[in-house]
Amino acid sequence: MTRYESVIESIGGTPLVRVHRLAAGLHPRVYVKLEHQNPGGSVKDRAALSMIRAAERDGSLRPGGTVVEVTSGNTGVGLALVGAHLGYRAVIFTSSRIAVEKIRLLRAYGADVRLVDAFVPKGHPDSLGAAADRFVDETPGAWRADQYDNPANPAAHVGSTGPEIWADTEGAVTHFVASVGTGGTISGTGRALKALSDGAVRVIAADPFGSSYSGGDGSPKYVEGAGHTVHPEAEEDVWPRSFDLAAVDEYITVDDREAIFTARRAAREEGLLLGGSAGTALAAALRLAERLGPDDVIVALAPDSGRNALSTYYDDEWLADRGFVIEQSEVPTLEGLVDEPAPRVGLHLTVAEAVARLDERETDAAAPVLAVYRRADHEAPIPALDVAGLVTLDGLRRALESGFGEDLVRAHIVAAPPTVGIGRTADAALAALDASQGSWTAASVLRDGRIVGVTTRETLVAHAARAGRLAVAR
Repeated sequence: MTRYESVIESIGGTPLVRVHRLAAGLHPRVYVKLEHQNPGGSVKDRAALSMIRAAERDGSLRPGGTVVEVTSGNTGVGLALVGAHLGYRAVIFTSSRIAVEKIRLLRAYGADVRLVDAFVPKGHPDSLGAAADRFVDETPGAWRADQYDNPANPAAHVGSTGPEIWADTEGAVTHFVASVGTGGTISGTGRALKALSDGAVRVIAADPFGSSYSGGDGSPKYVEGAGHTVHPEAEEDVWPRSFDLAAVDEYITVDDREAIFTARRAAREEGLLLGGSAGTALAAALRLAERLGPDDVIVALAPDSGRNALSTYYDDEWLADRGFVIEQSEVPTLEGLVDEPAPRVGLHLTVAEAVARLDERETDAAAPVLAVYRRADHEAPIPALDVAGLVTLDGLRRALESGFGEDLVRAHIVAAPPTVGIGRTADAALAALDASQGSWTAASVLRDGRIVGVTTRETLVAHAARAGRLAVAR
């Protein structure tokens, strides 16, 4: 039995576990490196310890100081854990949109959690980063870890994660697959494996669909801790300095559905309870394995456990609310009751321009139209966060007739609509929407987390009543 003199000594040394059922019929051996075996439950324990030790060495963090960070959860937990052992206070800035388990875990380790939910570009005074920086400026002895730009983040993996994989595969690893959040894990581990293999190991970045790392538009996604989002009104897409682009040989994009359902399959078929970013990496690894041979060995890094996602990816109701249909319903659902694609118009247009475009598309004058930050001119599904509010062609025409033709559309919107999953029945959708927002008149309909159409209360009431009459007739 291994014995440690402190909790921080137990960070690292996580196991590799081979995947069997999910990899059935594939030629390579596929392993998952289970980083939830770290004491704080994620790979971020390694970076947290490395960054704090580096700050102690250079004098940025002194005894009794306060560790501050902006994080989607895991890095905050690692910093709070290490800080608790070493005697530092932890103040974590995050969003209430992260899994509730992560917020509770942060508080369990004694962290002071500050929730900031403003949907604004990076650098805006109301952003998470700005709030954290103000706190540091106002608090004596405070130090911000700055995981996105801190060289001690990737350095942690050069010294531990990479050499562990090399040793545990006895030098047989040929491909390393990991998601990219701050970029520290894939950069440090990738550099180490390339050095140890004389450049033979290929490093594969598993990236969420839409992430700008792999060429997407930076649109929001549901998998936490992976990919790079860009606010639609941001002036530039700033990538973290922790991410060494030269370490990556290839990108494989994985959408939310594939990532989430791969993680769910791993739990039920392999006994591996994985988080969403782990699902992203494993899905990419399995796709990679389809084109490799029996001499190849793939290691996918699982950053954390699914224990922090029991209220999200592993909750059937959570999935249904966001349009992730698990199985087809035997009763009629919203599928087919919405016009696709969702009608939309850009916030950047003037009222006169918007009226002209909607007229050109022969938009129903009274139908609700989404006023969006971006993606106004094509038909692809859009994230709910890209919707600023609703307009109607009738309303814009009235504004135009009243002399407001040069106003921007954003001056004439009403609040963003609530959302409902496309797999819901009309009566279930009505009940859920009434419970969440009693005064609603229109709702966005989600399939796999993205808006595909818009429905109205009037439409759902009519279909629910018709379904009730049919049920009685039977």
